[in-house]
Parts: sequence; structure tokens; C-alpha cells
Amino acid sequence: MAAIRRVIPVERVQTGVRLEKRLLKVLKGLAEIKDMTLGDLLEGIVLHAFDGKLPFGRDTLGRIAELKKVYGLDLDAAASHRLKEKAR
Repeated sequence: MAAIRRVIPVERVQTGVRLEKRLLKVLKGLAEIKDMTLGDLLEGIVLHAFDGKLPFGRDTLGRIAELKKVYGLDLDAAASHRLKEKAR
């Protein structure tokens, strides 16, 4: 028997978050593959991270690797504290 999932009402707000261009493309692609909104995907990633859990299994990580190749995303976690906006 499948577990019944309780709906949790939340209040969402619109935000103007700026993200690295290729990273956003990978996230949008993954959201499309998962048939979910970008916001839902980001919420899931953050909630997993806050609990110290991995948000993705092996299959999804494989899809992410494919998307990173398609969009030329060569950044990894080690780059996270070294990103700087290009001068316009």
C-alpha cells in the first residue's frame, strides 16, 4: 500500500535571484525532465541540503551530467566560493 502524502500549505514569494547562466540552463532542463517547476526543484534541493541529504539519485546525477555537457557547464562545488560577476 502506498504511503499517503500530506499536503503542506505554504506561502510562496516571487524573488529576483541571479544565477550563473549555464547553471540556470541545467536547472531548467532538469526541472523539465522531472516535469516540475524550477521553484519546486530549487525548494527540494535546498530542503535536502538543509537536512544534510543528497537531493538526487544516480540516474538523476547522470542526467545532470548530460545537461552540463550540453550547456557547457564546467563548474563544480569547488567553484562555489570563487564565482565573480563579469564586468559589463
